[in-house]
Amino acid sequence: MEKFSAFRDPGTGIQPFLRPIPPSDTEILATLTSPIGYALGAVKTVLVLGLALLYFVVVQGICLLLSPIPPLHRAVTYVFTALLSRLALFLTGLYWIPVEVVQRKRGRAAPTNEKWKPSAGDLIVSNWASWVEVLWLAFRFNPIFVLPVAETIDLPSLETGPSTPISRTPGRRTGTGSAAISSPSSRAPTARIPIVGFRRVSLLSMVAATGRLPLAADGGKVQSLEAIRSKADRPVVVFPECTTSNGRALLRFAEVFGDVKLPVLKYKVFVMCVRYDPPTAFAPSLSHSIAAGFLNPLVHLYRLASTLAPLTVSIRLLAPSEAPSSGAFLLSEFLAGGTYPDALAESCAALMAQIGRVKRVGLGWEDKAAFLKLYRGKKYGRV
Repeated sequence: MEKFSAFRDPGTGIQPFLRPIPPSDTEILATLTSPIGYALGAVKTVLVLGLALLYFVVVQGICLLLSPIPPLHRAVTYVFTALLSRLALFLTGLYWIPVEVVQRKRGRAAPTNEKWKPSAGDLIVSNWASWVEVLWLAFRFNPIFVLPVAETIDLPSLETGPSTPISRTPGRRTGTGSAAISSPSSRAPTARIPIVGFRRVSLLSMVAATGRLPLAADGGKVQSLEAIRSKADRPVVVFPECTTSNGRALLRFAEVFGDVKLPVLKYKVFVMCVRYDPPTAFAPSLSHSIAAGFLNPLVHLYRLASTLAPLTVSIRLLAPSEAPSSGAFLLSEFLAGGTYPDALAESCAALMAQIGRVKRVGLGWEDKAAFLKLYRGKKYGRV
């Protein structure tokens, strides 16, 4: 893993791209029960694929006949999407998913009257570590998913040099512990590449995109986020990291919102943070940071479905009264010092880090593109 140490964040020492692995000491019980898990995993994987096929036929096929009656179409597709998504999560091993609406200060529980009710044209902003949160969002809100389109995804070859500290360190400034780690072989974060727009995609396409880089601007249809949002008949989900991490930290947010003024008044912004437990001998990581080359994320799905132990995920929703669209939102609490071309992205990143109790790193999707080039070259013997 020496080559990959170049992709540790200089400010926190976190490597946010490699798949987390369980402790090296293997549990005997896990080894003995693995044949049962493999057989059960095969059955459960086939069932989930059957649900995906049913979703494609019913929601993306038959339900289109109801398009002339928008309210009926939304209601029917919501019921089928929620049912099939939750069944898929259940078969995967997520029998119970705890969800909590919290305030950002110390992660306290919000008053009982603070409800999450995103409506048409509202934005749901979340971190992205797996396809699991995509299915959960589909189950709860049946939203519109969008994929970012980058100006280019072709990066120059990796050159590892001395560690260069980033201008603004998003981690804790304690001077001790992991916040002070800086690997001698670390590389400076890659310069930002502009996100030129978005493309609206289906639920299945969003699941398949997990672990991949943003789309390349290849001449296809690209729309601004505002253009998609203003015509949306459901909430719109945005993943500002533009790719998945391994769940250990928040990647650098891309400038996906533009010059939106805060607090946001035209629509509501809902912020959430998803966290996964570290892997154990009995349960692999739910995060999916590296896409499979074939039928992504089928291999990861099978790995999770083969687990006999229940899987766990924690979802924290920011109380609407403290969101960037709240009248009580204070911009000065998040943008003190420094220049931020995308104030909404920076505010959402800070809020996510607080409610999820997770660190931020200075590495973005551009760094992951360089990492994947090295990772795949090493994997296939080209490095």
